[in-house]
Parts: sequence; structure tokens; C-alpha cells
Amino acid sequence: MNEIDSKSAQILDAALPVFIRFGFRKTTMADIARAAGISRASLYLCFNSKEELFRAGSIRAHSQTMNDVAKTLGRSGTIFDRISTAILAFQDGLIAPFGGSDNAEELFAANMELAQDITADARTTLLDLLTKALAEADKNREIDLTAVGNQPAALAALIAAAMDGIKHAHGVGPEFERGTHLFIALLKLATTSSQLRA
Repeated sequence: MNEIDSKSAQILDAALPVFIRFGFRKTTMADIARAAGISRASLYLCFNSKEELFRAGSIRAHSQTMNDVAKTLGRSGTIFDRISTAILAFQDGLIAPFGGSDNAEELFAANMELAQDITADARTTLLDLLTKALAEADKNREIDLTAVGNQPAALAALIAAAMDGIKHAHGVGPEFERGTHLFIALLKLATTSSQLRA
């Protein structure tokens, strides 16, 4: 990591709690510079605006999270354990940091305004990774997708939709984890024969 990358990372690390505390609109570049322990001039050498900085933070968070999801789905273990852990990694990386903030709604709205393409790309990547993992599990006879028409992509979309529903019903934290585990248990019942479940 070169000096510019290191400084940018330092700034992004400092900026996240500032955005969480004050929200996007009320956060100033001076607030971020203060939190990063640098001058405003130094901050502007790395980022031209608050919007550019916020977008850079979104790019980094989505990239790191999708790497974590890919690693999780590529590990050993049952397909159900891997999917459950991948869902939790997605939530922990992209939702949980803002979950307890009074400014969460505003921050999510700012993300959709400034980084909608990044969010959409991450969603597409998530669906692709889930589809691949489900197709491989079906091919290896770990699961049987006959009951869902042998369509891993459709099941991947259902998993993502369930993840969104659980988040909206329970928020993040222990309730989200319990809801995820319940959904995965139902998924297992739907995609494994009684022989495989035994």
C-alpha cells in the first residue's frame, strides 16, 4: 500500500464513525479531517468532496464484504452453513455498521444516491455467488433442486429476498441471526430428501 492509499484508508476509517454519528448532510469535511487527525488541506489532497469520499467508502466496504462472502461460500462445510455464514457476512459488512445509528435511513439514502451502481453490482455478485454455490451443491448431490425446478438462480434470488425481508422485519443483530437460521432450516427441508437430512 503506497502513502496515498494508506492515507486514504486512514481517512475512510475515520470518516465512517463520523457519518454514523452525524449523518451525511451534517457531516463536514472539517469533521472528517479532525477525526482523521489531518488538516483539511491534506484531506482535500485525497478527496475533492464529501460526496467523493462517501462513494470511496462505499466502494471499499462493498469490495471487502463481497470478498468475505466469496471466501465464505468457497470454504468447506455444508452448503447451508456456508450460505448462512455468507448472509451474515453480507449484513455485517454493509448493514450492521449503520444499524444502531439514528442516521441509518439517511445514510442508506445517501448511498443509493451516490453509489447506487456499486450497491447494484454487489447485489449481482451476491446472486452470482449464491447461484454457483447452489448449482455445485446440486451437482454434487448435497441438495436436490428438483422441487424448485432445478433453477439455482431462482433459489439464489429467493434467498436474497428472504435476507431483505428478515432485515426489514427484525433489523440487525441477534434477531436477524435467528431469522436467518430459521430460513436456512426451511431451505434445507425444501432442498434435501429425507435420506440426505438423516
